[in-house]
Amino acid sequence: MDFDRRGFLKLGAVAAAGTAIGPVAAAVTGQSPAAAAGKRLGMVIDADKCPTDCTACVDACRKENNVPRFTEPELDMHWIRKIKFHPKGVEGAQERSFPAMCFHCENPPCAHVCPVAATFIRPDGIVQVDKHRCIGCRYCIVACPYKARSFVSKPVEPAEDGNPNVPSRTHGVVEKCTLCAHRVDEGKEPACVEACRATGQEAMVFGDLHDQASAAAELLRTGRARQLRADLGCQPGVYYMGL
Repeated sequence: MDFDRRGFLKLGAVAAAGTAIGPVAAAVTGQSPAAAAGKRLGMVIDADKCPTDCTACVDACRKENNVPRFTEPELDMHWIRKIKFHPKGVEGAQERSFPAMCFHCENPPCAHVCPVAATFIRPDGIVQVDKHRCIGCRYCIVACPYKARSFVSKPVEPAEDGNPNVPSRTHGVVEKCTLCAHRVDEGKEPACVEACRATGQEAMVFGDLHDQASAAAELLRTGRARQLRADLGCQPGVYYMGL
């Protein structure tokens, strides 16, 4: 199947009518053969190990994925960001922070509202956006309860170091964290996880949540890790400890 962006727009009415369009997305987006079915890739983040002033994960993400930093705050993009908070009910508690990115939900609202099936879920659970399909309607940005998506409001120049993973791309599309799928497909960890470990904090643990031998699954079994806003029913693949 070979559609251009305009041609695929004709299917928008079908999506709006409630016709299942997910299978079409899988057919036209070229999912990676390295994305093994049966896996559930995700992450467990320990906020107790995350220093408030540390930005190693954010910096590594920007470099690895060529995420620009626009001077206008309202136009700035992020694939991962640090959120600061004060623990409630704890007298004298210090300000803390934790990293937040796309939570790669099992039931992602962003995919449900996309009129052109630009958002899809790989067999291993990673939620992706096909920039060739995206029409920039931004419905997904509104639908995401975790504010994990950014609109590319300006053309993005190639990375200075020539990083080929995310080249220059045009403006007018939506982007987000991919869990560094290009690295995952090569058997590596996301850049943010690698950078966090390099600081000695090891606050971010990545792995197959269905593999009981993985470090991430072991943390889930402790019962201390939980999903943010589990009541929304999105079933995110990123869990937190210490919140």
